[in-house]
Amino acid sequence: MCHVQLRTLIFVAWVLGYVAFLLSIKRMWTGKHIRSPLVRSLFMSMVTEGDAGTAEQTEWYRCCPDLMGESVRPLFVQSHLDTDTKAFLKHSQEKSGWLFTQLYHSLVSSVLSPMVSRTSINGFLGRGSMFVFSADQFQQLLRIGPDWEADRLLDLGAGDGGVTEVMGVHFKQVYATEVSPPMKWHLQRRNYTLLGIDEWQHTGFQYDVISCLNLLDRCDDPLHLLRDIKSSLVPKTGRLVLAAVLPFQPYIEIGGKWERPKEHLKIAGKTWEEQVTNLCREVFKRAGFELEAVTRLPYLCEGDMYNDYYVLDDAVFVLKASEDAGDSPQ
Repeated sequence: MCHVQLRTLIFVAWVLGYVAFLLSIKRMWTGKHIRSPLVRSLFMSMVTEGDAGTAEQTEWYRCCPDLMGESVRPLFVQSHLDTDTKAFLKHSQEKSGWLFTQLYHSLVSSVLSPMVSRTSINGFLGRGSMFVFSADQFQQLLRIGPDWEADRLLDLGAGDGGVTEVMGVHFKQVYATEVSPPMKWHLQRRNYTLLGIDEWQHTGFQYDVISCLNLLDRCDDPLHLLRDIKSSLVPKTGRLVLAAVLPFQPYIEIGGKWERPKEHLKIAGKTWEEQVTNLCREVFKRAGFELEAVTRLPYLCEGDMYNDYYVLDDAVFVLKASEDAGDSPQ
């Protein structure tokens, strides 16, 4: 009996010590240490703290079209901080203040991270939801109205389905892929049809829109993926909605570790505008796509006890199959 009580006291003391440790870290947190809940973030130099003011939030959307190639420049769509984005930020700020929930999340993450991927941990805990674009921003990019409808959407690497839901209202059937078991459970709860990562390109039907959001830098063979997407789109009218974090830093997550992909795309350019142009010229063209629209958006993720939210710099493209293989952004 005494032995059991001693073990209980040791466990309680360990938990209290861990909580005290986390709280002390929170006070000196600078945002430069690797404790981000972002599913696909690797380099914390790409992450800014979640207490950005209005001025910094305006910078999320800033673009200098003159720095883009001549063929890309007229296709840039200016986006702004809108109501849906503000609502996501407000919810993230509120959730970050749930102290005991955040402590529980941090404890579980510390225990599981050596064995389980960050994506699966977030799925298990129901945390780390992402925000790529609002309903209005999606419609503006595709040049569609609120009542526009098509047959099939495929969302590759859909996560918990939060972003899928923004797009899915426009489609009669919504398909999704995901490798994380907990995230698959979230997608099934939303009644989306799950397809295997080697199944979606062999279903016998094609898709009106395929979304590939912040996945290109997290897959082993990105050019092969793009070519599979092209062959899976409805001819002429099919569109690819692709988001890429810039600067482009390709890594893949295996278990709790990060490794270089087999095919490493090297995107030239020091600025966001230069990398966007290089992606269009060197990557999308090689895969048989041409640009229809591009915008700059923040890739937002729910925060933790250290930050209200996390943000990465996204380029979101609308691409169509190229009718002339010789076309190239200048």
